[in-house]
Amino acid sequence: MSALPRLIVGNRNYSSWSLRPWLFLRQFGLAFATEVIALDTADFRRQVATVSPTLRVPVLLDGDTSVWDSLAICLYASERWPGLVAWPVDPSARAMAMAVTAEMHSGFAALRTHCPMNIRRSVVGYALPALALADVDRVLAIWREARGRFGSGGDFLFGGFSLADAFYAPVVTRLLTYGLPLAGVERAYVEAVMALPAMREWCSAARAESWTIAAADQVGH
Repeated sequence: MSALPRLIVGNRNYSSWSLRPWLFLRQFGLAFATEVIALDTADFRRQVATVSPTLRVPVLLDGDTSVWDSLAICLYASERWPGLVAWPVDPSARAMAMAVTAEMHSGFAALRTHCPMNIRRSVVGYALPALALADVDRVLAIWREARGRFGSGGDFLFGGFSLADAFYAPVVTRLLTYGLPLAGVERAYVEAVMALPAMREWCSAARAESWTIAAADQVGH
């Protein structure tokens, strides 16, 4: 019997990039091992250097194959294990899903900076800078358009769960952490993502962690 693939992740509470491939693999029932390397510790660099050429997580190790980018991990996995469905079947939905996933992968810098993922926190009265608010507006516009055009077949952006949902899942947690207003379509979508058994599993593990990152814990004070 071959060894299980290994997904190396950072702290579940803070590592948004780790959540994305983990949720994608878990949602479709792939058997894999999860290994955590704590971020922002004295030993992080030494540990991550043994598995990642970029000194970053996540990393997927599948036998002799190593994949070290969150989007690349998911695309590799969808080819390697056919049961993992990355994209909607409809060509127009598929095109939009690819575009908005790539947009999340490469953009939204202000939102990342001013609203770091922190599942354990609940921040009240946080006034986001204008650039971060613009990022939030764009995210919500994406959700409304995807749900309006392609979401009739289920509760997710393109109906059934896809790679796009895995990539926007950390934003779901950010909106809840920082108390950003949600209504209608976006509220229902947030509730659908948070109800996923895999998402509940990740968040439960995040809340049980003892590691802290002071810079992330001070945002919003």
